[in-house]
Amino acid sequence: MNQWMTLLNKELLEMIRNFKWVWVPIVFILIAVTEPITAYYMPQIIDSLGNLPEGAVIELPVPSAEEVLVASLSQYNTLGLLVIILTSMGMIAGERKSGVAGLILVKPVSYMAFVTAKWAGAMLLLWISYFIGYFVSWYYVSILFDTIPFLDFIQSFFIYGLWLSFVLTITVFFNSFLKSPGAVGFLSFAAVILLIVISGTFSKWFEWSPAQLLSYASTCIMTGSISSEAWSAIILSAFGMCLLIGGSIAIFRRRELA
Repeated sequence: MNQWMTLLNKELLEMIRNFKWVWVPIVFILIAVTEPITAYYMPQIIDSLGNLPEGAVIELPVPSAEEVLVASLSQYNTLGLLVIILTSMGMIAGERKSGVAGLILVKPVSYMAFVTAKWAGAMLLLWISYFIGYFVSWYYVSILFDTIPFLDFIQSFFIYGLWLSFVLTITVFFNSFLKSPGAVGFLSFAAVILLIVISGTFSKWFEWSPAQLLSYASTCIMTGSISSEAWSAIILSAFGMCLLIGGSIAIFRRRELA
């Protein structure tokens, strides 16, 4: 356990040196807060562009607070996923390529501790950044539109956070057998996009897909309850992450011992 904590502390310290604890939360805040601010000030934005007939009145339907928060959460399914992959695509591959991983593993360090410590460090960064960004968005929605119950916010936060965690774990999996961070990023993004497209196209047959968690989180915001279909996706996501981490450790050990 002491060995694992040492590796985790090393990973967290490396993130501090790379300023990830600064810029990643800022990016997550910007991604989330843009939607409520834009939705609230949209009439003024259109009016400021000019070129409107004299006497024209801009009347746009006012979205509900729930709709704005759902739109804000949806932003993470594009830019948010890209940020997660970019910040984690070199966590193992980069160290293998530079030889740092070899120097660490020469010591009595287990492959499981090495992989899981990096995964845990990235998870900690992800969940803290995601919570800060989503909380700021919820706060602005409550101020500019209407108050959304904190319980609905927390439920949707954990449901969609599981999908973000699944994406991060996919990236760790590709890290385990590729030495090029660019290849890790490309394959991770391609795999995530493929899963989203398949799950969206055949949604009736893929209700259990982790990619459906955004839809279930949105339903939770709109209705205030977790749908029964969401639990299958939640359970499968947790099980899938365990398989991916287990596979990552096994593949990484085989690659390093080969």
